[in-house]
Amino acid sequence: MFKGWFQRTTATVAAHVEGAYRNGNTTLIELRNVSKTFETAAGPFTALDSITLNVDRGEFVAIIGKSGSGKSTLMNMISGIDRPTSGEVFIGDTAVHTLNESEMAVWRGRNVGIVFQFFQLLPALSLVENVMLPMDFCAMFTPRERHERAMMLLDQVGMADQAHKLPAAISGGQQQRVAIARALANNPPIILADEPTGNLDSKTAQQVFALFERLVDQGKTILMVTHDSDMARRVSRAVILADGRIVNEYVAQALSTLTLDQLGWVMRHAETHTYAPGAIILKQGEPADNFYIITKGEVEVFIDHPDGGEIIVNHLSSGAYFGEIGLLREGCRTASVRASFVTGCEVAVLDRQEFHTLLAESETTRHVIDRVAHERDAHTRAAEASAL
Repeated sequence: MFKGWFQRTTATVAAHVEGAYRNGNTTLIELRNVSKTFETAAGPFTALDSITLNVDRGEFVAIIGKSGSGKSTLMNMISGIDRPTSGEVFIGDTAVHTLNESEMAVWRGRNVGIVFQFFQLLPALSLVENVMLPMDFCAMFTPRERHERAMMLLDQVGMADQAHKLPAAISGGQQQRVAIARALANNPPIILADEPTGNLDSKTAQQVFALFERLVDQGKTILMVTHDSDMARRVSRAVILADGRIVNEYVAQALSTLTLDQLGWVMRHAETHTYAPGAIILKQGEPADNFYIITKGEVEVFIDHPDGGEIIVNHLSSGAYFGEIGLLREGCRTASVRASFVTGCEVAVLDRQEFHTLLAESETTRHVIDRVAHERDAHTRAAEASAL
């Protein structure tokens, strides 16, 4: 389901060197252990649970998840519309979570452009007046410059010839173009788009998406909430939310056939283990107990040589998994695995019962893992024969 969603398809500006921003963040957007809990009649509800996210300047990021997964709350943290219960939000040189309401309004008006699913144009104002409104609010540019800039932005989105019409006189797709022009009014570095194509037909949605791509090419950073899987595959990368947590991109890559609910289940049950360079993770001949997904670094897979040495049979990196063969056979480990001597590694771990529960829930995943295990077994036997 998620195969190919995590490769960067758009060139991005190189990351800043450490400490380039005032608060020590090395990317334009940085959320550190952000949680948000709402009080409800049924008790506390955690919409975001210890979210850590980095987005660099010039990235086009899709935010994906089911209703209630925390997508809108995440966007509200970045825009400053809402505040975290705990954690920190840094945008460029600004610690957004420390701003008071008046400071927040001024900062947001100058730094974040927001595109809504339902356009939110003021019905009594003409299109050009709608685009001028953010400039008026933030006292950006002179009155003459505001009109000239608004017309320039409307021209950029192909709506200059409609500038003096009211929103009700144009189509939904045209209103969304105007909403994008309005979001660009103060030349913010960041555009947040919440389901911007959700109310558009497919042709118009493609046109709006192409406009976003051009803005990224011009250096804008865009985060877009979307349910459209085709569009999600065309962005720089995808961030998947499930139950208020970000699904590790390498877990989603390794288990790309799982649904959002199933990925959420994996993230709730998996434990994170870190291994130093050269550390043994599992040993040939030991009982199979865990399933491992590499989330950082690399590992070496090797088997015992009859003369007492070892035979290297595989190298695996982030987004790969291991430990499946022994679990599928309900037996012992057929090979040993150690963390790379160069990088070490971090892994997400499911125990034996969790692994079999996962396979029972996803027949497609079972078939894929069965096939990978068969191929690896054959590769190991070939490597052993070659070495002997």
